Amino acid sequence: MATTVLQLKDVTKSFGTRLLLDSATVSICEGQKVGFIGANGSGKTTLLRMILGQESPDTGEITIYPYTRLGYLEQQEEYPPGETVIDYLTRTSGRESWECAKMASAFELKNEKLEMPFLSLSGGYQMRVRLASLLVKEPNLLLLDEPTNYLDLQTVLLLEDALRQYRGALLLVSHDREFLKNVCTHTLELEHQKLSLFPGDIELYFEHKEIRLEEVRRHNKKIQAQQRHLKEFVDRFRAKASKATQAQSKLKQLEKLKTIEIAHSLRTVRIHIPCDEQRKAVALECQDLSVGYVAGRPVLSHIDFELNRGEHLAVLGENGQGKSTLLKTLAGELPILDGKFKWGHNLRVAYYAQHVPQMLPQEGTAGNYLSFIAPSALPEDLLRMASNFLFKQDDLDKPISILSGGEKARLCLASICLGKYDVLILDEPTNHLDFDTVEALGEALSEFPGTVIFVSHSRTFASQIATNILEIKDGRAVRYPYPYDIYVYELKTHEKVEMVDDSSVTEGEVPYLRTKSEVYQDQQKQKRAQERLETEVEKLTKEKNRILKFYVDNPAVIDIEKAKRLKELDAELISREASWFDMQDKIDALGQELKTAKEE
Repeated sequence: MATTVLQLKDVTKSFGTRLLLDSATVSICEGQKVGFIGANGSGKTTLLRMILGQESPDTGEITIYPYTRLGYLEQQEEYPPGETVIDYLTRTSGRESWECAKMASAFELKNEKLEMPFLSLSGGYQMRVRLASLLVKEPNLLLLDEPTNYLDLQTVLLLEDALRQYRGALLLVSHDREFLKNVCTHTLELEHQKLSLFPGDIELYFEHKEIRLEEVRRHNKKIQAQQRHLKEFVDRFRAKASKATQAQSKLKQLEKLKTIEIAHSLRTVRIHIPCDEQRKAVALECQDLSVGYVAGRPVLSHIDFELNRGEHLAVLGENGQGKSTLLKTLAGELPILDGKFKWGHNLRVAYYAQHVPQMLPQEGTAGNYLSFIAPSALPEDLLRMASNFLFKQDDLDKPISILSGGEKARLCLASICLGKYDVLILDEPTNHLDFDTVEALGEALSEFPGTVIFVSHSRTFASQIATNILEIKDGRAVRYPYPYDIYVYELKTHEKVEMVDDSSVTEGEVPYLRTKSEVYQDQQKQKRAQERLETEVEKLTKEKNRILKFYVDNPAVIDIEKAKRLKELDAELISREASWFDMQDKIDALGQELKTAKEE
């Protein structure tokens, strides 16, 4: 049996009148890698702080056992001037230099980098060193609160690999679905002041929640039908003496019939970003552009590219390479060092960056600010957008001056989404959002008809949005020719992908014209394959329905194998349905070819 490294029992925690945790109970065992999810403000960070002893529960117990070696990233650290990377690692971890060097190599910190002064490294590389220091101590319980915030994609991938190889228990807060899916074996959700631990990754957990929600809906529908039937009987026969006793019996039955309250609802956030109709034209043109903070010392130079209206450009590269500098320059926050850039005619440009929330007016309320940004918006549209970014009606009455940093960030994003801009420049917009809002914003931006230029190291978010990539590397900004998933693959494997043009007919070559008999035989072969596929789809659908019926008949049972199989069946059905449509396209094309095929 696995050893328990952390136990929470009946933990309650409030802030003023607001209840965060209500008799929350959970145990985490050695080797469990737990993705911790929940809405912004639900209490995830507070719970981590209580585990670390930085806050105390109101009631209940948090047990960290004597054999538990707790690891977490310190918020504030001191760095002696001139201290090298290897010196920092040995000092903070208490390990031998060879052990530190071995762990550092997992984060691509080797050779001369180990001898560099720690403070001379970019923020991304400093974080790599701190993560290596944390892991080399070999904790058997690791707490990480949004560790991928502000990390470049390459460091995220390295951290992901390191955490997969890590053998201890992990409690990980993150809004990046891909990161959680690749690292975690269990999912812990804080919802409605309660904790629920599920023995599966986040995809399986959401599948499980969806099944449970569908069960409740079916149960409620059945109960409501019974309630209507009984009520009709009671209303009809209550006054008749011969039926009075029976009507009273039915009335008692009616009182016992209760529907189940749907507390664990799936995502309800839906964001719509208004935008005027976009015509086909160039949105942005950069010519020999150089950007940076000091004249004569550009961070990026000789930038030449065009961006068409409606394109969604992901700006990718390691931290410290100039991504944010480029966005600030395009937004007019920094002066051009050399060259030029030009926006398309009459384009309205909005800019979101980490410092933007600090530029909000100090006077007025959050609601006043949204009304000022979007004066023509209907009150219900303002309320809906505010709600999407986690502002309740009472929150809109708060003075801006007392909002937290996260609230200010969300207010800025809500105002941008209301403002009917043609171009959105977004620098790490997901850092202060909860899981549901990140995914809803990603969907909204993917459907946004305007132009988007963004920096994000969340793969789930970036893959939803990006139609094009601008790679920042070695002082240059270059268009990357392939899709986002190829870019991530190349970073992971350090292999270059060559896309091959699979053209079957070379220029000047006369294509072979087949006979009608050959085309007909090919068409019949495709039809037979399609029929076999239909049989497979029917069998898979029956198996899926059997599993769904099992869940309906056994609502209290958690069967991880059935949940996994259900996920596999969904994937197989989607794949086979796609193949069916491909086959149908081929059959239709062969039908056209029959008309032009030569006679035998």
